[in-house]
Amino acid sequence: MSGTSEGPAHVPLSAVPGTPPMITERHRGVPRETELRDYRAAFRAAQLAMAVVDQEGLVVTANDAMASLLGTDTGSLLDQAAADLVDLASDGRTWHAYHEVLRGRRSRFRCTRRLKHPDGRSLWAEVTVAPAADSGRVLLSIADISDRRELQARLRHLQMHDPVTRLPNRTLFFERLAVALETAAQNDEPGEDAGGPSHPSLQSYGHGGTGRIGLCYLDLDGFKAVNDTMGHRVGDRLLAAVAARLTECADNDGYTRSGGHLVARLGGDEFAILVEDSTGTEQLADLAQSVLCALQQPFDLAGQRLSVSASIGVVERVAVGTTATGLMQAADTTLYWAKADGKARWTLFDPERNAHRMTRQALSSTLRPAVERGEFALEYQPLVGLADGVVHGVEALVRWNHPQFGTLAPNRFVGIAEEDGSIVELGRWVLRTACLQARQWQKDHPRERPLFVSVNVAVRQVWDSDLVADVAGILAETGLAPHLLQLELTESAVMGSAGRPLQALQALSDMGVRIAIDDFGTGYSNLAYLSRLPVSVLKLDGSFVRGFQDEAHANPADELIVEALVQLAHRLGLTVTAECVETSGQATRLRRIGCDTGQGWLYSRAVPADRIDRLIGVAPLTV
Repeated sequence: MSGTSEGPAHVPLSAVPGTPPMITERHRGVPRETELRDYRAAFRAAQLAMAVVDQEGLVVTANDAMASLLGTDTGSLLDQAAADLVDLASDGRTWHAYHEVLRGRRSRFRCTRRLKHPDGRSLWAEVTVAPAADSGRVLLSIADISDRRELQARLRHLQMHDPVTRLPNRTLFFERLAVALETAAQNDEPGEDAGGPSHPSLQSYGHGGTGRIGLCYLDLDGFKAVNDTMGHRVGDRLLAAVAARLTECADNDGYTRSGGHLVARLGGDEFAILVEDSTGTEQLADLAQSVLCALQQPFDLAGQRLSVSASIGVVERVAVGTTATGLMQAADTTLYWAKADGKARWTLFDPERNAHRMTRQALSSTLRPAVERGEFALEYQPLVGLADGVVHGVEALVRWNHPQFGTLAPNRFVGIAEEDGSIVELGRWVLRTACLQARQWQKDHPRERPLFVSVNVAVRQVWDSDLVADVAGILAETGLAPHLLQLELTESAVMGSAGRPLQALQALSDMGVRIAIDDFGTGYSNLAYLSRLPVSVLKLDGSFVRGFQDEAHANPADELIVEALVQLAHRLGLTVTAECVETSGQATRLRRIGCDTGQGWLYSRAVPADRIDRLIGVAPLTV
């Protein structure tokens, strides 16, 4: 109980139950001088380095441990500024806290400092400053924590480095990246706070740099095959060998500033080279190219010779305003481009390409709901008989009235719809809307020959839905005769069709629906297979028609090819439609070689349904 603070302060120690009388008597009989002498002896003999400092911050007395720690003698420490001895003036926050203790406004202050011993070695010290009771002075003590710091550093190194390659891992990479971006944003040397640096391995570089940052983000092409066929041990050896070559490329970079580049393994077969104070895209491009060349050299691993390649995404930009998340997203996107473009290459981040990707992603996420919200509309382009100039039919072309991006043509979103499967729902809506409109024209113009309507169909509609049932149901629902519906599929989708697609086309043809091959001449062009397909119309790709200029600039080869295709189609019982007819000269030459129908701006662009009403029965549509 004698060591507690419980009970009133004025109670004599001898009054506390259980306290031996001899202790009380001994304390009462010790002279104050003897007591002070004992304190001084304990002060001098203490293993903890200590010094008494006056209100001016000067050393009044110091023990031998303090002198030994600082590599001097106790006499040399007298009247020295304590703040200079332990570097307390290195930053404003520490200096202020120290002075608050000297003035009695703060009870205790503690900080960590790295001190330089006169023999050249460095040590980490924990400095504590506290008031000495009833003296107006303070006691400064220093504990050597170098061993503790070294252990912490070792543990941190293990925590922050990859055990296979011994490179910095993902955690350390992002810490270093955050420090680099923060340093560039502050444009000032960050000082240590009162608690010292939180991570000794993260020391920022001096300023006066370029204010830019660069990143090479790469992964190995086909690394999984190495693990699967040769085992993870060989895979780990390969990763370590790759790490060594990446480090060599970074060290040999001719642009390298002090501190070099950070090479890190982010996980799996993904690596990153962080370039602080980069000098521009040329530096990053040269570094990426050197990495590709280095990795293309074969690896000899325990008697096994391996060759690998890598794909690299390269990003270089101004550091201010850049976030770690934004930089990594850009790098990841660019790496994907490098993979998509053929692998074994580096690709530089392109803002325009990225904007297109972001737009594509935005369209993809809103496409399905857009069908339900009724954001799509159809326009129709006339299909005109070349012999009589009369509109025989129309092609339905879908438009997306997007609330953010405006009116979008099919090439902006049909590919996306095919990828995510929404083409099935969208295609069903287009088919129903077009058939309803064709039937309405028939009702509005009962004395005129009814127009057929041509609708584009994606192969995925055949695979992912029952197209035959959908068509049959819509024809029954709208009352449109089957021969007034034409379905267009691309040549690459139709040629070589087997199984379900071919069965579906045959069933539709048996139903009376016309099947047309769109963009004919640009795909397989398997003419021998053409006779086996249930096709009734060939639509010649516009590239053939563009060669049909005026007589003076005509290309005879184009005319011979088109004439041969038309004759072949007619012998097979097919009709031929020429796309992209833009001049009367083209129309004349197509009519002369026997082409049946023309489609293009010569006659009309794609227009709303009410504009088609005015063209029905009009002949000839053009001269």
